[in-house]
Amino acid sequence: MMKYGCQTMAAPMKRVLMRRPGESLRNADPVKWHYNELFDAEKAIDQYQGLVDMVEQAGTEIVWIEDNDDGLSDAMFTRDASLVVKAGAVLLRMGKSLRAEEPALHGKVYEAAGIPVLGALSGDALVEGGDTIWLDEKTLVVGLGFRSNREGVRQLNELLNPHGIEVLGFDLPTWHGEEACLHLMSVISPLDKDLYLVFSPLIPAALYSLMKQRGIQMIEAPSKEFTASYGLNLNVMPLSPRDCVMIDGFPETQAMMEAHKVKVRTFEGDALCMACEGGPTCLTNPILREA
Repeated sequence: MMKYGCQTMAAPMKRVLMRRPGESLRNADPVKWHYNELFDAEKAIDQYQGLVDMVEQAGTEIVWIEDNDDGLSDAMFTRDASLVVKAGAVLLRMGKSLRAEEPALHGKVYEAAGIPVLGALSGDALVEGGDTIWLDEKTLVVGLGFRSNREGVRQLNELLNPHGIEVLGFDLPTWHGEEACLHLMSVISPLDKDLYLVFSPLIPAALYSLMKQRGIQMIEAPSKEFTASYGLNLNVMPLSPRDCVMIDGFPETQAMMEAHKVKVRTFEGDALCMACEGGPTCLTNPILREA
């Protein structure tokens, strides 16, 4: 039975890479890591368990990365440092320099889990997983901003083209600047293969047109809640098609999804997600999704 391979955004998640926050988060300097005034390490660690419970209740196997007080407090956001396709894993290269050691950490875990590593981005290449979205099993889209660049897309194409995958790059806006984290998944959350939650003012126009051409229905997230949540009302992680997890406190966004027959599960995430600039998609790196 296949134990890895994820070239879709919403198929049932069977296996996922996660890292429980611990001493590295407790010892984190919020100014250094760009965490905001909502940051509370102990509360964040408690809130993380709410996400774990939902993932486990869905029957998903969690492959754990341990926090051995290595000082990598952002490493709980496992989405960003690697990408797992049907041929194996690709170790990415981080746009946030404080996170440079994370891809190698993922590589060790994959090796122990029996997942081959196809290669790693190198040199000037940058791609963070939060900037990647599968439009279909053969098309990977990358948002080009302060965390991912054209050389990263070029190297991903070198690694993935032989496996029938094309990687397309689309320019992201500046938004709040270099220190803030605007990933492509900050403005697009697939809920099913043909249903996306979006914040269209920040979506690259060419990508928006491509999604329309693909027949993808887009639910426009309310701008008031997008602003109030630091963009995290849009950070919605599917456990399976139209069965999703988001942080609580954003009832308009939740109601919009439910009106499209999406089951929405919520957990408290102010101290964890809103404080540290990453929601449930960022905290999970799907290793295996399949129907």
